[in-house]
Amino acid sequence: MFSEKANTIFQEVVEKYHEIDRVDQDFHNPYDRKNELIEHLLYRKCWIDTVQWHYEDLIREPDIDPEAGMALKRKIDASNQDRTDTVEFIDSYFLEKYKNVVPRPDATINTESPAWDIDRLSILALKIYHMKEESQREDASENHRRECRKKLDILLEQRKDLSLAINQLLKAIADGDKYMKTYKQMKMYNDEELNPVLRNKK
Repeated sequence: MFSEKANTIFQEVVEKYHEIDRVDQDFHNPYDRKNELIEHLLYRKCWIDTVQWHYEDLIREPDIDPEAGMALKRKIDASNQDRTDTVEFIDSYFLEKYKNVVPRPDATINTESPAWDIDRLSILALKIYHMKEESQREDASENHRRECRKKLDILLEQRKDLSLAINQLLKAIADGDKYMKTYKQMKMYNDEELNPVLRNKK
């Protein structure tokens, strides 16, 4: 099933990142874009999320140098754009995969496209990894570890439910019971014509 493949790749990514655990480490995608497109996109998606997760940790340093903080904020903005672009590539994969499916007359649409559900699954992989770390942290109190174990159980249940829902959605699309529509993320803050601050600098 698709979600099982995605979860395996996401876990692979998170563990690979933490071998070095630096936001500036080299990125190497082990999946060939030509022959393993969806695997390639899933790996890239989760790597972006993992680096951004740690950007978000770094920028919350209370004594961060303002210039370093601004540089980091720009990296987060670029990462967000990269994340959005990759989600749209994943949806394009599914649009191509199911392009010959004729939806039934009573087919319905989902609130999220498959790729945005997969986006949530990738973030869950990170939450699970770090909550598990917290639940085992030796320098934390037993109460902290206990509370984190409770949260970890909820996250694991959430991943199970979301994985099932994604599999069900993809099957429904393949069977013609649901149909896909995608909307390009019309982000305005990077556009020199739509962001008034950038427009006024031209």
